[in-house]
Amino acid sequence: GYHTNNNPTPHRLTEGANATPLEVIGSSATDKLVIVMVGLPATGKTHIAKRICRFITFFLDIPAQMFNVGDYRRKLCGAHMPASFYDHSNAEAVAQRTMACNAALADMIEFLTHEGVRVAVYDATNSTRDRRQHILKTLTAAGVGCKKMFIESICDDENLLEQNIRTVKLLTPDYRDMDPEQAVTDFKERRSNYEQVYEPLNEADGSHIKIVNCKKFIVYSIRGYLPLKVVHFVMNLHTRPRTFYFTRHGQSEYNLLGKIGGDSGLSKAGKEYSRRLADFAKNEIAVARVLDEETGELKKADGERPCRLWTSTLVRTKETAQLIEHTKISHAWDNGDPVDWVQFRPMVKRNLDELYAGICDGMTYKEIETLFPEEFALRQEDKLTYRYPRGESYMDVTLRLEPLAHEMERTQEPVLVIGHQGILRILYAYFMGLSRAEAPYVSIPLNTVIQLTPHPYGCHESRVCLMKKEEMLDDGQDEPVTSMPVRPHNHQPHTYAATDPIMNAPSC
Repeated sequence: GYHTNNNPTPHRLTEGANATPLEVIGSSATDKLVIVMVGLPATGKTHIAKRICRFITFFLDIPAQMFNVGDYRRKLCGAHMPASFYDHSNAEAVAQRTMACNAALADMIEFLTHEGVRVAVYDATNSTRDRRQHILKTLTAAGVGCKKMFIESICDDENLLEQNIRTVKLLTPDYRDMDPEQAVTDFKERRSNYEQVYEPLNEADGSHIKIVNCKKFIVYSIRGYLPLKVVHFVMNLHTRPRTFYFTRHGQSEYNLLGKIGGDSGLSKAGKEYSRRLADFAKNEIAVARVLDEETGELKKADGERPCRLWTSTLVRTKETAQLIEHTKISHAWDNGDPVDWVQFRPMVKRNLDELYAGICDGMTYKEIETLFPEEFALRQEDKLTYRYPRGESYMDVTLRLEPLAHEMERTQEPVLVIGHQGILRILYAYFMGLSRAEAPYVSIPLNTVIQLTPHPYGCHESRVCLMKKEEMLDDGQDEPVTSMPVRPHNHQPHTYAATDPIMNAPSC
């Protein structure tokens, strides 16, 4: 508020004009939460646990950490333990595995004592009721005041189970450098040992959610803002391989002039990029893939695979997508229902619109520095939380991208996202495990397709430049006004410097 004669005691926000939305700094959650994973091996527990921690940390800014008992077991006993090590009649092995469980539990309890910490995920099979009760009693005895919930992942679909084993488990340290078929045989024997003593969750275990084949969800006695946030998020997850293709729109008329924001159309070079992107979509993204059973990776095959296309509402992204073909192919939903799938059917999404620059929309950075020197300096000082006057901040955009993150987690088909620099920075940072503070400085150059393939242990990235900077200058055009300097970023290689005025043209 502002001090006036009629308002002598105004309401002032401590953060000032750059007050961050409370939803993206965890202010709606107060109680600490412990999530205990339950399930046989190869049911996607670690994947689910990691995604929960990532989502809560990035979008809610709530410190969260996963404690994977397998990591502790490998440190104590080594990685390459035979299936007999998981036989519950093997008393010596049971004692060693119990030691690993207790070490992870002790570290989790210590973590929960830190100020500001809210969420911990205990990731293990936790296959017996006695083991689960031991965890709850240990937390109580340690004086850890927190809500507790179990997440049980069940996979009785043989095809999905086989896929989980070959795409995930064979890549873990337990089976590194082992013959794939020997590894599969050993792992199935390990799983069989757990099945002999497995006790599913029931109401006696307390608050829980059961996930069956990533399709069926049974929620029991879960209350509270954060636990229900977790439930909603988990209901969007699946364990199947998927790929996202991020690209900025082709060069716009405003890019050519060094202006930020606006709703201009494409330049001559931008139109050429749209043509090349259409070819890439048809000949690369839409090409069918099959699972390589030896490597667990997807390789090209004959035919087409169903693909999605998302753009913002702004002209430059829709023009970039306009030459992409929309052929029809036969497809089936995961429930078996057939569908005539339209390839790359355009989905226009408002929350993909570029960060709004408010009164600075349509200006160059030089003009902003001249007309609003204080604003220019404030943004240089803290790019993440700075909010343009009557515009948005990166934190504001993070809030409106949260629902889109849910949709991306849920989607199984490849998605081509034609977006904007600021928007793609946030989505890239989320999937690549970067902090929010790093997001505003990620390099998202023009004319480049960034391919991201999430997996339980991280996210694989590759970049393809479809149009070099030199090709954009062939018509003799002058280089645009340089963009605002950005902090060097070392997380991924790129051909052009982060401050390159052409390839990293200003956008927000």
